[in-house]
Amino acid sequence: MGVSLRRFVRATAIWLMMALAAALVVPSHAAADPLMPGPDPDPFYAAPPDLDAHVNGDVLKMREKPWHVYFPTSRVFEVLFRSTDSEGKAIAANTTYILPSNHTPDAPLFSYQHIINALGTKCKVASKLYTSDPMNLILEMPGLNLALARGWAVTLPDHLGPRMSYGAAQLGGQITLDSIRAVRKVPEFMVTNSQVGMGGYSGGGMATAWAAALAPTYAPELPIVGAAYGGVPMSLTKMARALGTQPHIAFGLAAIALLGLEREYPDRIDVASQLNSYGRFLADWVINGCTNEAMFVGFYKSAGQMTDRQDYMDDPAVWQVLDENSLELYPGLPTTPVFEWHSPIDGLIPVDAIDHTLGRYCAAGLDLFSMITPTPDHLSAAPLGMFQALDWLERKYQGLPTARTC
Repeated sequence: MGVSLRRFVRATAIWLMMALAAALVVPSHAAADPLMPGPDPDPFYAAPPDLDAHVNGDVLKMREKPWHVYFPTSRVFEVLFRSTDSEGKAIAANTTYILPSNHTPDAPLFSYQHIINALGTKCKVASKLYTSDPMNLILEMPGLNLALARGWAVTLPDHLGPRMSYGAAQLGGQITLDSIRAVRKVPEFMVTNSQVGMGGYSGGGMATAWAAALAPTYAPELPIVGAAYGGVPMSLTKMARALGTQPHIAFGLAAIALLGLEREYPDRIDVASQLNSYGRFLADWVINGCTNEAMFVGFYKSAGQMTDRQDYMDDPAVWQVLDENSLELYPGLPTTPVFEWHSPIDGLIPVDAIDHTLGRYCAAGLDLFSMITPTPDHLSAAPLGMFQALDWLERKYQGLPTARTC
């Protein structure tokens, strides 16, 4: 599969994942056995027994990683820290921290949220950075190296959390904020008093946008100077209602989003007990897999093939979960400046949800710049906005004025 097709598949999954998140549910109660990932083979990621004694952002473990060809003049570290899941329970999350050789004490810190379309722990950013699998390489390296060349330190949180809860949007925002807290607590990282910028596109943009919206209440102490995000699915509920259950090329990725939401909300979403024999076959393939496994077994399949139930979209509890993870419906407002970009005819996300959310932000007086890209689709908009977003963040770090649409 070529790079362009892989990118298409990943983006298409954003449309599909929430349609399936509303499927395969029992109105009465949730299953007792959500399909969790196998334990990470690296004991570094195991939560310590005193996890509950820590507060969000506390560093639990850290280590320096080997020299990396992606970042030839930088040091790479791994940090395990305390965070909170979507139901308020303590979790141990991780981030990869990159310290360039030209970084000076308290120079800018940039938190970048990757797109992570997977259920297996081997697929998290920290693992994929060192993979030898050519099908699981990280494609955002050019943009990250531009940030490093400017002397910015970079943190790359695995914002799906330890259960790889693909599809859980609020979780991504919380982990992002706690990862920033954590790296600022390590003196060796030289960012204790650094100003913070955040960025991401599509699913990574969703984690970034949620982090910006949650920051005033979840992490008000962080000196966030700006959040740059593009192609954000602002309403998971609208996506679910807009989609049918017909066979699709990217059904496998949609299926793993359903399984990921069950992991995050096991008392509210039941998938495992609803699967028929084919559904269980697909799940067994993907619960520890990455994008390629999901694509292979789900190619042109549909939700109706995974279950024998006819009422699999009738559970109000699932729609409530979707509402809770739809930024358009979240009443909180970011206070940090925002740079946002998207295609005006993006076929993969509801553009009206973006317009409504940004309109609410403008009405509240937010420093916002929204850029409409001259592109017809979701994928081509990504690079067009990314480089302008880095320039915008540079000006924010320096305290310089930036253009505003409101």
